[in-house]
Amino acid sequence: MRKFWSDSLIATIFVFLVLFAVREVSQFNIFNVFDPLGKALGDMELTDITFSNLRVEVPPPDENVTIVNIGNLTRGEIAQQIRAISRFKPKVIGIDAFFGCGACFDGKIDSVCCPLAYDTLNNLLLADAIAEAGNVVLVTKLLQSQKITTQYGDVDRYDSLQHTDAFIRRNAFEGYANLETDAEHQEDLKTCRRLNPSMNMEDGNVELAFATRIAMLYDSAKTQRFLERENHSEVINYRGNVPDPYKASAPEFSSRYTYLDWYQPFDTTSFLPSIITDRIVLFGFMGNDMLDTSWDDKFITPLNKQFAGKTRPDMYGVVVHANVISMILDEAYIDELEAWQEYAIAILVCFLNVVLFTYINRKIPVWFDALSILAQLAQFLVCTFLMIYALYWFNFKLNLTYTLAALAVVGTCFELYHSVVRAGLSAIKTRRWFTIKKEEV
Repeated sequence: MRKFWSDSLIATIFVFLVLFAVREVSQFNIFNVFDPLGKALGDMELTDITFSNLRVEVPPPDENVTIVNIGNLTRGEIAQQIRAISRFKPKVIGIDAFFGCGACFDGKIDSVCCPLAYDTLNNLLLADAIAEAGNVVLVTKLLQSQKITTQYGDVDRYDSLQHTDAFIRRNAFEGYANLETDAEHQEDLKTCRRLNPSMNMEDGNVELAFATRIAMLYDSAKTQRFLERENHSEVINYRGNVPDPYKASAPEFSSRYTYLDWYQPFDTTSFLPSIITDRIVLFGFMGNDMLDTSWDDKFITPLNKQFAGKTRPDMYGVVVHANVISMILDEAYIDELEAWQEYAIAILVCFLNVVLFTYINRKIPVWFDALSILAQLAQFLVCTFLMIYALYWFNFKLNLTYTLAALAVVGTCFELYHSVVRAGLSAIKTRRWFTIKKEEV
């Protein structure tokens, strides 16, 4: 029995050594040219199926959030929008747009790199509208200096912020608009599933995300409970969108948020004051108008019906922030396993499989191939089912990626271990034994 368990343990270690080697080799991307299927499915997670296909019930309209499209309006026209909306006493106004000059360096603004900075009248109108509203949250952007990049590489460490110009923002609240995506450049297709609720800066300050800051001003008790989860990264519980002219997002998700197109705030008779009063009003870009198909500031989310091989983003950034705010205020969080728990489950499942395969190989070796394949297939199906439905039933993201990887190779590695590694070790041991006997003679 001791030999049985020791063999099983060593074989389990061998499986993970193989997985580690495969991972290291795959990082060189030498096989990517031969893997079109892998590229097509590379932006997919199994839980996307839960968001886009299983949650077929129509979510109720969110009565806490209204979204206003700023289109391509000038700063003066956006100021008019803010004034018109402020008349109906929203509780918080969030503006998902920068009013600064990212193109200028060393804080020196000139008319070449930033002509908008010299549009004095419109800047003054916007600054006054923000100051008079008194409850406005503006966006910032987390930045890394060259020192941080050189010292730590591409990690979540930041030491500075990009702000809206001080003249415009005055005493407005701020929150960073950075979202977790897999894109290297702003122009790339961006998939957004997660958010950093807050970020510890290198100077010791704690910055809140744009959506977190807005939720804090609206309901500090609920937001504090959200922050007390102390998760560096949270899975966004997407529940809805605004209408899409090409219906890239499911129709059942399109009525979640009340919205006004860019021209509607100018005619206050075109909407009911109740969609503004005591609500959060988010201003942000959603195309030239609501029929526009612009991809600017647009993301691929799990609500996208085409959950594999995605080609078209389905949600504007301001609506992503709206979903985060809804999640905080509804306290509808998505929990997930700790990293060590994911590893522990993978090791345990792999070890139990090795024990099972060892037993089969000893008792009924003629059936080993058939039974091992059936066992792996059955576990694959069970794990896939659990990953999809744990999110659907319990709002729990059960990440079994490492377990699935171990299941994919455990059968082959087991045979490799027993036919090559174990046999080789046995041969070496036998040779040493004969050498010792010969020396004794």
